[in-house]
Amino acid sequence: LGSGVVVLAAVADGKVRLVAGVTKDVTNRIKAGDLINVVAEPVGGRGGGRPDFAQAGGSQPEAVPDALKQVLPWVRARLEQ
Repeated sequence: LGSGVVVLAAVADGKVRLVAGVTKDVTNRIKAGDLINVVAEPVGGRGGGRPDFAQAGGSQPEAVPDALKQVLPWVRARLEQ
């Protein structure tokens, strides 16, 4: 992978686990911690981490599909700045 952003979500025992990874070449525009918080908010969570990797948890697994739909528009907006 040359340059990219990845967000993964998993649900287990009614809890949401999220991770975000950002390649180092784009961390000046996209911080993994900022991205993970955008995804975590709809699932009732909050997270944090380094500019290139962050984790979060949440308590509303039913909101995961809608939360993940926010990733692409958010990333595109940051890359266009």
